[in-house]
Amino acid sequence: MATLPHATFTAESAVELAVLERSGFIESRHVGSAVVMAADGNIVVELGDIAAPVYARSALKPFQALAAMQSGVPLRGAQVALACGSHVGSLDHMDVVSGMLSAAGVTENHLQCPAGWPQDETARAWLIRSEKGKSRIAFNCSGKHAAFLWACTENGWDVASYLEPHHPLQRRVREVIEEYTGEPIAHMGIDGCGAPVAAVSLTGLARAFSTLAKAPGDKHSNARAATIATSMLDYPWAVQGLGEANTVVMEQLGILAKIGAEGVVAMATEQGVSVAVKILDGNLRAATLVGLTLLAAVDAANPTSVSTVLDQVVEPVLGGGRPVGRIRLGQSVSALLEREQ
Repeated sequence: MATLPHATFTAESAVELAVLERSGFIESRHVGSAVVMAADGNIVVELGDIAAPVYARSALKPFQALAAMQSGVPLRGAQVALACGSHVGSLDHMDVVSGMLSAAGVTENHLQCPAGWPQDETARAWLIRSEKGKSRIAFNCSGKHAAFLWACTENGWDVASYLEPHHPLQRRVREVIEEYTGEPIAHMGIDGCGAPVAAVSLTGLARAFSTLAKAPGDKHSNARAATIATSMLDYPWAVQGLGEANTVVMEQLGILAKIGAEGVVAMATEQGVSVAVKILDGNLRAATLVGLTLLAAVDAANPTSVSTVLDQVVEPVLGGGRPVGRIRLGQSVSALLEREQ
């Protein structure tokens, strides 16, 4: 079989990161790759192929938001966090996005993300009850798109083509991603929301999050990057939603966390120790488990606190409504933990 010219790593170059155990039987295995990077940029853990490109998907939102802010968008507080977020479409989320659109002088009709039902049940019930139906504002990427539109109106750029790869804003987004990952973008595609999405290595993604997380404590860093890191931690509910994995990690551990579709997660401590994970089958259910465990393994996060958070965010394995198993670490990660002990 011919090798595709553009592709992520293969199962042969991945490692077992997690398994799902049901009734004492391993039912599913999640293979993938992961990297932990020290604050100085040195790689301290390498599992699988960390050099192959992956679509980082929504894990890149903080850098897309940074490009919008560097284009003059005066985001503040929860607006910053929501521009970086993959939100569940709560009423609070939709209120913030509506405020961003109003400040930009545009309407929901200008958003080019798809219309969708919110994941948040209260908001979904309200949309149904009010007969408003699906909404672009409720779509999980609406904060990013609102920031994109605001950048256009601030600069007099064409609003209708804001997602086109050659639009001035999207060129700036690519520049920011390459600056923070420290590598050229391997491939460009179209994300689920319609925006351009970059393929970068897990090493580059970890480097980007390390730099972002260190920004508030570095007087020489980009002030807007510092604002993004601070706002994500100050308004974690806006990044995802109450009780959701990214939000709980930031609330309780003070660790920057951002998921991306198809099994991607990136995290970083305020000191700049970072982790980037790609579950090859695209399932996110083990990503936070692997990422936080790896940070704890290198003493970048408190193991007891990590265990408490994982009890809240890792999907339970149920049978008849009661626990009958668990998602647990795969052999590669477990072996790493044993070496650290």
